[in-house]
Amino acid sequence: MMKNTINSGSLQGLQAGQTLLLQARKVNGGKIQLEFAEIVKTQSNAANPLALFNKSDDRFSQGNGARRAWLTAEAKDASIYLNINLMDDADWDVDQMGREILPLNIINPIAVINGEAFPLKVQVEETVTPTEWQASNIETAAKRRGKDGDFITHQGMYIFANTRVVFNKATHIFLEADAAKTNVSAGIPAGGSFDSSPFFS
Repeated sequence: MMKNTINSGSLQGLQAGQTLLLQARKVNGGKIQLEFAEIVKTQSNAANPLALFNKSDDRFSQGNGARRAWLTAEAKDASIYLNINLMDDADWDVDQMGREILPLNIINPIAVINGEAFPLKVQVEETVTPTEWQASNIETAAKRRGKDGDFITHQGMYIFANTRVVFNKATHIFLEADAAKTNVSAGIPAGGSFDSSPFFS
């Protein structure tokens, strides 16, 4: 039977289609939060010259482009389904922000439920309806062309990408982006004026 192996993967070595369970983190209320990463390939980014020719620029690549998703859980339940120790006696550490974390780096994690293995995947769902936090943080929450690039819109509205962890196979929702705007006005030659007389005489 398949099993979860700690330190079987890394964010740097992550390939498209693979999922990585990066770490667990203790959060308020006595729960833990499991952090997942997955490089999600879409038709729009599979052959994107702008991203490819700027992949060394962090503003475009943002690392290796892995999408993140977090799953809040009871440590006891998660320990059972993942068959790894996530309890207080595990090898917890403290990160630079003072949070208790447990590095895992499990490639293609699975949950075993009633003897059956279910792969855990990151699902991306784009929407034009923001959460309360997203609505208050448009500058950082809305989708852009590169880190500091122009906003990407759908029918003139900001796009927000939400992620969640799902079993077996992700069914992504990607909104069709509006055409990129340019600084050149259509129909007016640069440095000249537009003469409509031939068309309206």
